[in-house]
Amino acid sequence: MSFFKKVQTMFGSAAGSTPAGTATMTAPMGSSSPSSSSASPGPKISGVGTSGPYVAMGQKEKIVPKGGGIEGVRNIIAVGSGKGGVGKSTITLNLAIALQRQGLKVGVLDADIYGPSQQHLTRAARPEMADEETLHPSQYEGVKIISVAMFSGVNQAQVMRGPMATQLLRQFLTQVTWGDLDYLLIDLPPGTGDIQLSLAQMAPLTGAVLVTTPQEMSIIDVRKAVSMFKTLNVPMLGVVENMSYFVCDSCDKKHYIFKNGGGSRLAKELGLPLLAEIPLDSRVVETSDEGKAVMVQMPNSDAAKAFVQSAKTINDALVRQQKDGGDGGLGYFLLEWK
Repeated sequence: MSFFKKVQTMFGSAAGSTPAGTATMTAPMGSSSPSSSSASPGPKISGVGTSGPYVAMGQKEKIVPKGGGIEGVRNIIAVGSGKGGVGKSTITLNLAIALQRQGLKVGVLDADIYGPSQQHLTRAARPEMADEETLHPSQYEGVKIISVAMFSGVNQAQVMRGPMATQLLRQFLTQVTWGDLDYLLIDLPPGTGDIQLSLAQMAPLTGAVLVTTPQEMSIIDVRKAVSMFKTLNVPMLGVVENMSYFVCDSCDKKHYIFKNGGGSRLAKELGLPLLAEIPLDSRVVETSDEGKAVMVQMPNSDAAKAFVQSAKTINDALVRQQKDGGDGGLGYFLLEWK
């Protein structure tokens, strides 16, 4: 029995009936099934092993990615913050659409197994099977997308241990027909744990985008994410400050609800560009809850313009870095921004 059919025992009952040819999810391919070790015909990560170097608490050794990249995917960008509630998922999706609007081929992988948001933000359909072992990703506004929430009920928890979640992530990387992509954006979960460590071991990340809100409570955890990315040999591409300010309808004045300048101070501290200051806009909340991205519904808004500029900055810098003979993200570096 294929991996994706085996998942039915975990999520099938809550998700309801499944149309023919549509994928259902089960417990990740693992130790309990003799067929779980069968080779996958999906995209491959060259040189990926089942185990990798482990960094103990306080250890200074850096982890070197084992993979040589996902076949057909030129750049893998992680979007993270070290904490939840700062808008990573919204920023990941809109950044992906902004890149796609520049004529690039883009995908989004929702790596937040326990609290996935991408399906809610897009209302993307459940993926269809490509064959017994692989899935075609769903699409939203020309962006390929996969999330565990596409296979489970809206209110159903993903009750699984860390190794199972990690194996599910591996299969989203290797058993989804991502095809030819310029960028695969990975919406990371909060924290600095199993998923982040495993992801760095599975495939080399081109870089990471740091997301914060202006207040110190958020920046404290982003600094922990910075430490993690350095340990994992992941380059950092810049800082996005979300919920930066609120513009009053009556006075047209900026009000800094969560303090002012935290993102710019963090970027300066790290020697990174401040990619965007995204305003606090109730319309972003409303469109997101309706499954419609701000880049689609309000392309001329300040928020959408900030996403477009961020995407251009990231793409231009990576193109320039790779033309200069860079290593494509296999070593820790800080990009030089002009």
